[in-house]
Amino acid sequence: MAIGERIRFFRNLRGMTLKVLGTAVGFSPRTAEVRMSQYEKGLRTPKADLTEHLAHLLQVSPDALNVPDIDTYQGFMHTLFAIEDLYGLQIGKLDGELCLHFNSIDARLKFRDDFNAWYTVLRRYQLGEISKEEYDRWRYTFPEVKARETRDRLDALRQNMADSKE
Repeated sequence: MAIGERIRFFRNLRGMTLKVLGTAVGFSPRTAEVRMSQYEKGLRTPKADLTEHLAHLLQVSPDALNVPDIDTYQGFMHTLFAIEDLYGLQIGKLDGELCLHFNSIDARLKFRDDFNAWYTVLRRYQLGEISKEEYDRWRYTFPEVKARETRDRLDALRQNMADSKE
């Protein structure tokens, strides 16, 4: 999915028109709709600073906009091949079923906490403890939400330490 498609997806998710998003990002009201349409159609590609601004306005991580092009099976497969090259992702079989796994301890350790966090949030959604919107918010703002949760835990620890000294 190209960046333009992701912009359109999140714009629609937020209930924004092309013109509203375009003017919010700083385009003139006269050109905002056309400019945003060009980005969404892939006729133009936003530079990094515009991508950051769009992500902020759409309340997502810039990484949620900059995903690989996986709209085709070939694009998806080449994305997996790139992950194999970069992180050691391997295909194998487990109980006769195809599965993906990391072939190195380093990669498993690097992703373990993030994958566990993802699994935990997914299970909470599957069990009805959180809504689809809350699950999507977690995914679309990752890793900001993870950093915020870590900060909150650290703040709570600091407060507990301060309370115990009193």
